[in-house]
Amino acid sequence: MTLPDTAQQTLFAAEDVTFEYIAGKPILEGFSADFKPGTMTALTGPSGRGKSTLLYLLGLMLHPQAGEIRVDGESTARMNDAQRAHLRADKFGFVFQDAALDASRTVLDNVTETALYRGVPRHTVTDRAIELLDTFGVDVAPSRKPGQVSGGQAQRIALCRALLNSPRILLADEPTGNLDPTTADLVVSALHDHSRTGAAVIIVTHSPEIASVCDTEIRL
Repeated sequence: MTLPDTAQQTLFAAEDVTFEYIAGKPILEGFSADFKPGTMTALTGPSGRGKSTLLYLLGLMLHPQAGEIRVDGESTARMNDAQRAHLRADKFGFVFQDAALDASRTVLDNVTETALYRGVPRHTVTDRAIELLDTFGVDVAPSRKPGQVSGGQAQRIALCRALLNSPRILLADEPTGNLDPTTADLVVSALHDHSRTGAAVIIVTHSPEIASVCDTEIRL
């Protein structure tokens, strides 16, 4: 399949990133990679090698001890928490292994929360959210709470939330780990299709099948 014309450009990058939870014991050391629009990248390797940590660093939710993350060529190293949060809301989408839905909010509010944080009026995103829920077969009332849906439905709700703003960067941490094969295929297909819109999609996975459909595999 032909990638978008922008595929040779770098959308965002990690440059010599080092991160440690315990001083003197880095879980990542000097990691560098470029991520281009229109591509899907698999982060693979044994448990404990820092795949999820790297995803959180790329998503600006952790700060590296050394190195930096650059988005559209701009360093994020000196950004404060508010600036990083705004950048995440503007350019990033996230799909976590446990869906990470807010149990106190409705299905619809979970899907639209990032858009509302950006200041987008509710009425402009509600129809899009309901369309996504329908597209991915989330056959539950939008007014339900996450505790009233199945695990597979919760993961698809998380996917709808991630896709709502058509993010240029989409990060997914084992997005199919708790799903049946049919739902897993649906999620992977949606992530692949989104990359073909010109987004950079990065997936942490232990699945050789998922890695095989990605354009690039980075093994930690």
